[in-house]
Amino acid sequence: MLRWAKRLVVGRPMRSERLGETLLPKKLALPVFCSDPLSSNAYATEEILLGLSLGGLALLHLTSWVGLAVIVLLAVVVASYRQTCYAYPNGGGAYAVSRANLGTNAALVAASALLVDYVLTVAVSVAAGVANIVSAFPVLGPYAVPLCIGMVAVLGIVNLRGVKESGTVFAIPTYGFIAMVFAMLGWAVLRAFSGHTPVAESAGYRITAQHSATGLLLVAIVLRAFSQGCTALTGVEAVSNGVPNFKAPKSRNAANTLSIMGVITIAMFAGITILALAARVHVTDIPANLVGAPPGYQQRTVIAQIAAATFGGHSVFFYLVQAFTAAILVLAANTAFNGFPILASILGHDGFLPRQFSRRGDRLVYSNGIIILSLLTIALIWSFNASTDRLIQLYIIGVFVSFTLSQAGMVKHWNDSLAHERDRVARRRIHRARAINGGGAALTALVLVVVLVTKFTHGAWIVVIAMPAVFVMMKGISRHYRHVAVELEPDPAGMVLPARIHALVLVSRLHKPTLRALAFARATRPDTLSAITVATSQEEARQLQEQWAERDIPVPLTVLESPYRDVTTPVLEHVARLRGDHPRDLITIYIPEYVVGRWWEHVLHNQSALRLKARLLFERNVMVTSVPWQLESTQPGRWGTVPQAPVSPAPAPVPEPRSPASTASS
Repeated sequence: MLRWAKRLVVGRPMRSERLGETLLPKKLALPVFCSDPLSSNAYATEEILLGLSLGGLALLHLTSWVGLAVIVLLAVVVASYRQTCYAYPNGGGAYAVSRANLGTNAALVAASALLVDYVLTVAVSVAAGVANIVSAFPVLGPYAVPLCIGMVAVLGIVNLRGVKESGTVFAIPTYGFIAMVFAMLGWAVLRAFSGHTPVAESAGYRITAQHSATGLLLVAIVLRAFSQGCTALTGVEAVSNGVPNFKAPKSRNAANTLSIMGVITIAMFAGITILALAARVHVTDIPANLVGAPPGYQQRTVIAQIAAATFGGHSVFFYLVQAFTAAILVLAANTAFNGFPILASILGHDGFLPRQFSRRGDRLVYSNGIIILSLLTIALIWSFNASTDRLIQLYIIGVFVSFTLSQAGMVKHWNDSLAHERDRVARRRIHRARAINGGGAALTALVLVVVLVTKFTHGAWIVVIAMPAVFVMMKGISRHYRHVAVELEPDPAGMVLPARIHALVLVSRLHKPTLRALAFARATRPDTLSAITVATSQEEARQLQEQWAERDIPVPLTVLESPYRDVTTPVLEHVARLRGDHPRDLITIYIPEYVVGRWWEHVLHNQSALRLKARLLFERNVMVTSVPWQLESTQPGRWGTVPQAPVSPAPAPVPEPRSPASTASS
């Protein structure tokens, strides 16, 4: 049943040889790896306006300058990561670059920043998408959290089906959003030329300034608005992380996809910002400060106000803009669903995360990373009540940490290349690439300081704590793996054989599984063999001894008393006594177990055996062997049949001992 459900949700498993079929052309790579930076156009302008609204309407004229600074930064970062795509075609992004050039600690800092930011990317993208749905249908407001959780679950399932399939699913919303935004901008331009410039619904409302915007406070407000607008850069590094998923030539296709994304993102961001200013959109993070708004007025997102002003608040095109905006915002999380598992797989391969993360699942994707990302995101959304305003304050710090380390690592990479390169043309190319990465490193480091200062007291301190915690966790995992590797290293003399082997067969009743366990134990020819049973009931113990004698089983039966009706403790004490008497010998314990075919039968059988095995695993020089007995429910077509009891007991299938000495010892 579980296997059937898994195949229905995830799909049929794929052979490893089909990995090449999952590689992406540029037209699918764009929605898979670039949906996050493309979708950030839906809220980046809004974040700038919210930041400047602290000073009232008087500061909104600075929106264009703040937006220009964001565009310049985006162009520099895109140009920098194009160099990374060529220099590191195996992916890994900031982690791979930092580890190769700056050392392990710098690489783990970059990795911890990216892992935290990927979780925040999914949470912010989904919450923002639901916020746009609520803008179109306010009645859904109370159900924001369940909607977000459901969408994260759907995203996880789609990604578990495979990268190429998820790219096909996400292509329509991504290209639909791009088309609708450019259609909206084009129609607004035509209206402006005809003398009917769109006017936002909030154009007539004033904003009460929360602070007197002068001197250093003015600088602080502008810097905070800039830091919030830098959300437009999130997800840019995902392409460099996912270079191995591109079709050949991988590096060139990845770099070209990055350039296409940069051009589209800059064009949309600039257009939306200019249109928001032309339509006089007014938003504030404190609705009470919106003077002139009617009672009960609910602010809509900036892109919703622009679409309503351009197409009309009840037109088909308005709802199309909102639908595609919500869709791409939700699907923008797919950037993280591709980046997080790939990075986790590299970290798992290098021993900084559990090695399970490095293995591909049935559909040739890193299933463990996808599942963990989904669970962490759901927990974060639930904790912050799906609030975009609260979640976005935690955002982009990790992005700029990884940006800075990646570009600094690339500068070191080009310096090393110059030391070995003699060709003049190649050296000029390296000098140009180093200048791009050096400028990017300096600029992103400066922005990182601005983001930390302006966002720390607004919730970013949580990320400042989370990143070192992830760093320490990865160091601890690596230390554990190294310690285990040293401990398991074979000795020069090889493995010493045990002096003697003592076999114990656990018996609860005299039935077929017990007889099979006894036969198997005898077949292994141990030095000593005995059966043990725990007397939780004196009557049952007496009956077992009588049956043992009637069948004349040539294995001594030892009855362990248990006045407190506990099965595990008497067995452990017996094993401890045996180990004390024979410290250099090996003890093998055979446990008969039922193999069942129905899920609910697992609850009814083997519980005592599972508890006992769990305890015995911690005992030195003790081996535990399960002897399975398949019940008829494991055989297809025989469910529901009731086996008939034999008319007469069969003789115990106990083989002859190997020598008189072994019989005497038994």
